[in-house]
Amino acid sequence: MSWQRRQQCLRDLRSLGYQVGAGFMVGSPGQTLEHLAEDLFFLSTFRPEMVGIGPFMPQHDTPFAGEPAGSVELTLFLLSLLRLMLPNGLLPATTALGSLHPRGRELGICAGANVVMPNLSPEDARQKYQIYDHKLSLGAESAEGLADLQRRLQEINCCIASGRGDFTPVAPAVLPPPTLG
Repeated sequence: MSWQRRQQCLRDLRSLGYQVGAGFMVGSPGQTLEHLAEDLFFLSTFRPEMVGIGPFMPQHDTPFAGEPAGSVELTLFLLSLLRLMLPNGLLPATTALGSLHPRGRELGICAGANVVMPNLSPEDARQKYQIYDHKLSLGAESAEGLADLQRRLQEINCCIASGRGDFTPVAPAVLPPPTLG
C-alpha cells in the first residue's frame, strides 16, 4: 500500500470518529534521515492520538533477517522530539526497546514515553506474537511479572495506571492578551 493510501486510511478512520495511532520502526532497512523527517512531519501535522516508534528488530523468517537492529539511542532521541511535538499524545515505551536494552522501557519513559504495554496474553500463546527475534515476553513483560514492572517503574518515579489509557485531549491554556504600557 502506498504512503499516500496509508495516510488516507488514517484520515478516514479519524473522520469516522476513531482515535488513531501511527508510527514507524527506527533503523528499518533502507531508511534514511529524509524518511525520518517525512515521518516526523506527517506526525506533527496529522497529530495521531498514539505514536508508536521502536527500533527495528530483524526476524529470521524475513528477507531482513541479516539486517542490524535499529538504534536504541536514536529511538530515544525521536521519542523526546515526539513528546515535544505531541505533548498530550500517547507514546509507548515499546517492547522492542526492552528487547534491545535491559532497561529499554525505562529509558523510553525517561525520554518522553508515557505508556508501557505488557504482554498480557496467556503464556502458552506468547510464541504466536514473535514478530521479531529475541522479543521480550517473560519477566516484567508478562502478566505474571506486573509486580516487577511496577518496581522497575517506581525506580524512575513512575507508577502503573491500570485504566484503559484512552487519549484525553487537554485544552491548551488560554493566556490573557499582553497589556501595553
